[in-house]
Parts: sequence; structure tokens; C-alpha cells
Amino acid sequence: MQALTPEAPVVAEVERATEEAPALDSPALYINREQSWLEFNARVLAEAEGKGVPLYERLKFLGIVATNLDEFFMVRVAGLKQQLVGDIAELPPDGRTPSEQLALIRARAHELTDEAYRVWSDLVRPSLAKEGVVIVHPEELAPEEQELIDKRFRSDVFPVLTPITIDPNHPFPHLRNKSINLGIQFSREQEGVDVGFGVVQVPNVLNRLMPVRVAGARAAFVLLEDVIARHVRDLFPAYRLKGTYAFRVTRNWDIEVDEEEAEDLVQTIQQELRRRDRGAAVRVEIAGSIGAGSLKRLCRALKVDDTDDIYRVPGPLHLADIGAAVARDDRRDLRDDPVTPQIARAFRDADDPLAVLRERDVLLHHPYESFDTVVELVSRAADDPNVLAIKQTLYRAGGDSPIVKALARAAENGKEVTAIVELQARFDEESNIRWATALENSGVHVVYGLAGLKTHAKAMLIVRREKEKLRRYVHLSTGNYNPVTARFYTDLSLLTAREEIVDDVSALFNLLTSYSAPPKWSALVAAPLGLHEAVLSLIHREAEHARAGRPARIVAKMNSLVDHDVIVALYAAAQAGVEITLLVRGICCLRPGVPGVSERITVRAVVDRFLEHARAFSFANGGNEEVFLSSADWMPRNFHKRVEVLVPIADPQLRARVSGEILATQAADNVKAWQLGQDGRYARVDPGDPAVRSQARFVELARERAKEADVTPRGPRRWLPQEPLGPVDRPRKKKKKLETPPVSGR
Repeated sequence: MQALTPEAPVVAEVERATEEAPALDSPALYINREQSWLEFNARVLAEAEGKGVPLYERLKFLGIVATNLDEFFMVRVAGLKQQLVGDIAELPPDGRTPSEQLALIRARAHELTDEAYRVWSDLVRPSLAKEGVVIVHPEELAPEEQELIDKRFRSDVFPVLTPITIDPNHPFPHLRNKSINLGIQFSREQEGVDVGFGVVQVPNVLNRLMPVRVAGARAAFVLLEDVIARHVRDLFPAYRLKGTYAFRVTRNWDIEVDEEEAEDLVQTIQQELRRRDRGAAVRVEIAGSIGAGSLKRLCRALKVDDTDDIYRVPGPLHLADIGAAVARDDRRDLRDDPVTPQIARAFRDADDPLAVLRERDVLLHHPYESFDTVVELVSRAADDPNVLAIKQTLYRAGGDSPIVKALARAAENGKEVTAIVELQARFDEESNIRWATALENSGVHVVYGLAGLKTHAKAMLIVRREKEKLRRYVHLSTGNYNPVTARFYTDLSLLTAREEIVDDVSALFNLLTSYSAPPKWSALVAAPLGLHEAVLSLIHREAEHARAGRPARIVAKMNSLVDHDVIVALYAAAQAGVEITLLVRGICCLRPGVPGVSERITVRAVVDRFLEHARAFSFANGGNEEVFLSSADWMPRNFHKRVEVLVPIADPQLRARVSGEILATQAADNVKAWQLGQDGRYARVDPGDPAVRSQARFVELARERAKEADVTPRGPRRWLPQEPLGPVDRPRKKKKKLETPPVSGR
């Protein structure tokens, strides 16, 4: 697959700046954020093309590309368009104006869309057909099967449809975000009727894939929109039809809430959620043949540009929906091998997990080590008569959260329970409002965080009475309290009873509930109260060590690197002699490999079966290494607009594990890793000998630890259930829908 080719002026500017030893804030030293995000999606798309990736996983990655592009247009493109309309020029460090960024996005997004459909048409779809899974057009079916789908249309589909003719008396309808619709082209030969065109919304209450029988196929489907198009004459019997096409609208889906002006935050967000469905259209995808006149009418109705905002696709709209065709197929040779999350060795045979934490800190590496440990910890605390209080942040808890249910049960059991619920977690607002309401009804003290700041920190505090005194236990994590995403996202959890950390976490919750920040923090660093300054200080300290000839090295793993000040500090540290390895899954605006500036900086990204989501940082510190976990990426929003936490790893063994095992193994990956070049392009890391696939190695390490701990015939305790993860792990008697998480990693 082709990587992004930088524009010639940008390359020339970098070369010229390099010759002139550029200032560290020169726009030539910064990669455009939107360009970098699109290149992340290109790496995901490469997995769909990868020969070593099982077929159904390749289909999954195609779906992830489609879902990621939806989010990109709904938020990033919509924001840039709003800047244009409002005549606002918020220039990023690379200096591109909103119109220049939109032009860059347009070109690359069209390339990615074309490439995705090439992979679908030339590689994935034929491979599916060889395995007996086909998507066919109704006209390709045998006559008796066509008769059956016609009957199903009349009984199950037709009553749900609302055909709309667009004319002076019937305005263009509001089409919901991401909805699939049929555009109906009428002949100009209508007599006595001023008809523009027609629209039929494909109902999302019906399955888009309609199962049919095809000789020799294990599973065959027709698309619902094709079945509707087959019967369009039944919907518009009075008009002469010229043709149909399917189209899909993507709208501005972000919400803006002024918390200081909102008297009732929940009610205000609910109003905004209703309003955002009427956001401006920012992209229209079209499948099928559409005439020039019909296209102009459609664009005029949706108020989009007929060249800039139109994406013609040679295949099914929104390829993510096609994954449902294989959701019930359990053939293991077509999926990744299942992985069983292991129970951490410290808890393997423990009767009381809190007793373990009184003796030592525990680090969990998800999904290789089970998140069920955390779920059960909350559940046990909810029922433990000696537990007096539980406090927890909830950012994205998911749709059917056992953790939220445990918090509600704890409150009903008479415990003091506080939940910091972030109502503005993007795209999870409605789910979080439902959970907040349910928790309040159970007696939980629900707080919505600090005005103007999203609570993104992942923290839980348990207060327990033990021998006439109170003990506190803490869980801090890089990922959300969501058992579903914990099976697909790689994250790190720290469980501890260290006094300095539990003191700080208690202070953090007091800050979130009463705006009372502590005079100082003992161990944690919080945003927006000093995290940005702390990160800059850590980087500057490494530069000082390098200048003094002491060991100086930075290894930083995160999802995104955008902050201008941090990038300047990293450039300065590299110039001072610090060796820097950045493991950045997604957006990276730093330009590595520039002579005299960033020659000592390496940027790598891993795209594999699990979404890399952990944030971990190692600083050599002159030989006295310090290692941290964090909920925050190095982005302006994380430093200044969110409540985040950076926690040091105090236990020497755990420090060594994070630095020498987790970070070092990922830095050594030569199977699923990409490396960023000076020109802004990513290239696959050359395979090495031995081959290192970091995620596969972490699976092996978790299994090895489990075997070392499995020395008793009793097996794991009841409170630590083991269950495999991965798309093939489904109960045999009861089928369930395949879960395909987005790789955007919000």
C-alpha cells in the first residue's frame, strides 16, 4: 500500500530549513496533525491488505478504517469547516490554514477511500467468496430466491418505508447522520408535475444484510438498499423512473456546552445531543450511477460542495457493516488465535486480594492479564461489610457495565459511593447520562467533574475498616473502566496501597468534588495543575544529564504527540545528546531524523490485533531511572482541558517490567511496527532475525507467568474467572454479535 507522498514544497522547506539549522519552532519541523491522523488510518488499512492477517481479521480492519473516517469527518473536518465559516484562523504549528488543511485532507481521504475499496474488491471480497461467504445483487439470485426476497420485502420492509418526493410542496427531508438512503432519479418527461427527485431512507431498525440462499455458498446476503431499489417502482408508481443510487451522509457530530452558563448540565447536554443530529453535512458518499443534474440537486439540498465533499465508492457503503456477514462463523483458521487473559500471579490463589496489596504493588498488562481482576475487586468491595466507601471515575464505562452495577449495589448496601461521571466523553454522552441517572437512583453521589474540564483520569479508591483503623486501596489505569474494550485495548493498571499514592488519590477525588486542590502532591502529578510543566521538566532534566555526560534516555509510549512545547523540548533534548524513542500509535506531529535537530529521535508505531492504548514513560535520569504511567497523551487538550494523572512506579521490579519488558519489547517489534521518516511518511520496519512481534510476545509472557503460579490443583479462586478473549470466543449454544471496536482509541 502506498504511503502519503508529501507535497514538494513541504519537502523543499524541510531541506532548506535543515541546511539553515532551523529554529525549533519552525513550521517545517512539524507534521500536520490531520495528515498524521490519516496516515494512522493508512497503517490500519495496510492490515486489511496484509497477507499474514487472517481473512476475517482483514475484513475487521476494513471496517475499522470506515468507522475511523466517520469520526474524523464528524469531528476534525467539521471543526475546520466551522473555522472557515466563522472566518477563524487557528493555525497549527505547521502553519497550514484551515483551507490548506481541508485541501490536504480531501486529497488523502479520497486516496484512502479508493484504496479501501480496492482492497475490498480485489482482495477481501474474492477471498470471502472462496470461503463461501458472498454478497450478491438480487438480480444474481435464482428466480425462486428472488421471489422469496420479494415476498419478504412486501411483508417486512415495505410497511416501514417512507418514500418522499422532493417538489415545491415536499421539502428535502432531514437525513440522520451516517444514514443510508436511496436517491431516486425521475425522468424529465413528467406531465404537469414539477418533480425534482425522490428519497427513501433505508431504515436502520432493519438488518442491512438480508440472508439468502446461493448454490455452493455457506452464507449469502443481499443488501437491504438493493432490495429496496429493486422495488422502487412500487414506491413511486406515478412517476417515470430514470435510476437509483445509494448515498450516505456524514454530519458535524460534535457538541459544544458552556458549563458555566448551563443551569442543569445533564439537561443541557441532552438538548445538545438532540441538536447535533441536525449538524451540517460534511461528507456524502455515493454508490451507484448518478446523473450530473441529480448530483447538483442532492448537493444543493444537503448544502455541500459537489466536488470537495462527494466521495464516490465502487462498492457497499460503510464497509464496517459487512462484518456482520461473518459474525456467526466460528472457523478459527479465518480469525486470530484466541487469547485467554491470564490471572496475575499475585492474585492467582489469593483468598483476599486486598491482603496482597497490603504487601506489594501489582501491575496488570491488559488484555494479556485479565481485567476481570479489577471488575471483581469492585464487586467484592460492594458486598464487603468492612468496606465503607468507594470512589471512582467513569469516562467510558460501556453499555452494560458490571462495574457501574457494582457501584449501585454498594450504595444500596449502605456504603458511601461517589462516581465522577464524565458526561462529555465524545460519542458516549447518552450512555453516560443513563448510567449517571441509574447511579443516582441507587443512592450514589454522582458528580460531573470540574466545569470546563473533562475528567479523563482513571482512578478508583476503596476505603475499608481493618482492625479498628481505616485502610485505603487504589487502582490507577491508562484505560477506561470498560470490560469490553479491555479485551481489545492494551492498557496498564497499577493496584497499590502505598500511603503517598492513596493520599494523593484521595486528594484527587476531593478536588473533583469540591474544587479543593491539595497544597502539594506527594507522588501523583495532575492536569491541569502542573502535568504539562512536569513533563517539560522531565525532558529538560534528561538534557542536563546528557550535557553532563550522565546516562540520558527517554522512551515514551502514548497514543498521540501533538503539544508544541513538548515537541520543542524533545528537539532540544535530542540536540543535547538524549537518545529518544517514541512509541506513538496514532498522531505524531514531531518530525524525526532532521539533521542537527532530531537525528537522535526515533518514532515507531505498532498496529496489530489489539489497539495500543497504554501510556508509559521511562526517563534514564542519570542512571536513577524513573518510570511513569499516565491517563494522558502529550496533547494540549490533555494538559490544559482535562483532569489527568501521571503516577510514578515505585516498586523496582515493576519499574523494570515496564521499562525493560513492555517498552523495550515494543521498541524492538520488527513484525507489526512502522517507523516515521523525516518526510512524514511511515514505512514498515524491516523484519529482523529473530522476529519480534510485541503483542505475541506479551501473550507468551502472560502465559509463562500463569504457568509459574499454577502450582496448586485447586485452580484460580472463584473471584478471578478466566475466559478467553477474541472474536472466536463465543458460547456454543448461544450466538452473539461479533464485537468490532474502533481503532481510534478515544
